Amino acid sequence: MSLNKVILIGNVGRDPEVKYFDNGNSIANFTIATNERGYRLQNGTEVPERTDWHNIVARRDQVPFVEKYVRKGSSVLIEGKLRYRDYEKDGIRRFITEIIADKVEFYGSARRSENSENSNGNYQAQQTQASPVQAAPAPVFNSATSADANPADDLPF
Repeated sequence: MSLNKVILIGNVGRDPEVKYFDNGNSIANFTIATNERGYRLQNGTEVPERTDWHNIVARRDQVPFVEKYVRKGSSVLIEGKLRYRDYEKDGIRRFITEIIADKVEFYGSARRSENSENSNGNYQAQQTQASPVQAAPAPVFNSATSADANPADDLPF
């Protein structure tokens, strides 16, 4: 079994570029930036902040939402697949990595619009904050009963 899934939360770097094709399909391309905070190692070495840029490709039912609402500076959550492709330009072979978006949502405080559509759950402009992941409640554990049953269960690893 294998899985190709990417989840990114970041800020849009440029307004989406939307292309329409004769067969009725459309595609939207844009970039997002993700940041890792800088930090100091125990030995005092400073690790600087790092920004990575990601190429996002939205297709099919994602394009109308991206075209209408996503703008430079928007905070978005992207779920999709990682794709690699290559092409030749001026005799030089070039490689590109893209995220093929299955889901595009605003993250954090979203833009609100009365005209927001909700088609197949993909138009998420009404969302005001991303829902946090809730952990399952911890199971009730009676240490006296369990330790008596098997002393090997009391090991800390």
